[in-house]
Amino acid sequence: MFLNATEQTTWLPQQASTIASEVDALFYFIYYWTLIFLGIVAFCVFYFGWKYRSSNNNSKAPKSASHNTPLEIAWTVIPFILVMIVFFWGAGSYMKMNVIPYGAMEINVKAQKWAWNFKYKEGFSNPRDLVVPVNTPIKLIMESQDVLHSFYVPEFRVKMDIIPNRYMMTWFEATKIGEYDLLCTEYCGASHSEMNGKVIVKSQEDYEDWLEKVNVIDESIPLVEVGETAYEKHACNTCHSIDGSSMIGPSFKGIWNTIAEHVSTEDKLIDENYIRESILYPQKHIVKGYENGNMPSYKGLIRDREIEGLIEYIKSLK
Repeated sequence: MFLNATEQTTWLPQQASTIASEVDALFYFIYYWTLIFLGIVAFCVFYFGWKYRSSNNNSKAPKSASHNTPLEIAWTVIPFILVMIVFFWGAGSYMKMNVIPYGAMEINVKAQKWAWNFKYKEGFSNPRDLVVPVNTPIKLIMESQDVLHSFYVPEFRVKMDIIPNRYMMTWFEATKIGEYDLLCTEYCGASHSEMNGKVIVKSQEDYEDWLEKVNVIDESIPLVEVGETAYEKHACNTCHSIDGSSMIGPSFKGIWNTIAEHVSTEDKLIDENYIRESILYPQKHIVKGYENGNMPSYKGLIRDREIEGLIEYIKSLK
């Protein structure tokens, strides 16, 4: 019964990793035994409630038994056996989930308010979406730029908290080609719900093709379009609006060629250099009223053409 349950998705998302079936099997084992005991307890409540209901023929309660040895053994031994099964089953699955296979493909993950960034061994970074080949063990070396975050892919049954000032590691092996939701499941501030992305699983051939093209920006694409894409891709939209509304950071609308009032430095003209410095060294220009924004640096995470595109995009927001 429980082995068959691993193929079902009545309560859980589809299984798309090597560990998912084990997690689901243990879940359904606990779930069905819970239903069995619920049925037994409910039956006893109604049965004895009816049997010993108040009536003229049954006015005196029977003398209480001091104990019932078979019953006491049953309610001690059976739960103990079930708890031990759950313990050793869970411990085995836990070890599989936390012992990373030798030779797994390594990807560095940076989590920050409110975006993901993935750095590959080939030397490039890909924001928001994690792209991996199917049937390949993937080791994630994760760090937080600011506060506590949590990496979670429901279909993989993989979840790991990312704690500031230390590396956190987990792994998975995707078994199905497709796109899967990537979520942050630790509250990390005002735009926590927008800290999402995709895990895109490709065939080995498609993945190698993607590697060849991912770091190339088509020079024929207008810079404004490059900037608009970068604004979404690098999660600038979680802190900076384009319609003048107030968010964690100042709005991009109408700021070009104006004077920015700073907290501890002299006021500055918002031009190309100012925007570039604000992206790479954000603590250098802290605008009055936004002291608590705590924007992380995008140095090494964003390409020069994307910075140029963002400059042109901000210029266009009249």
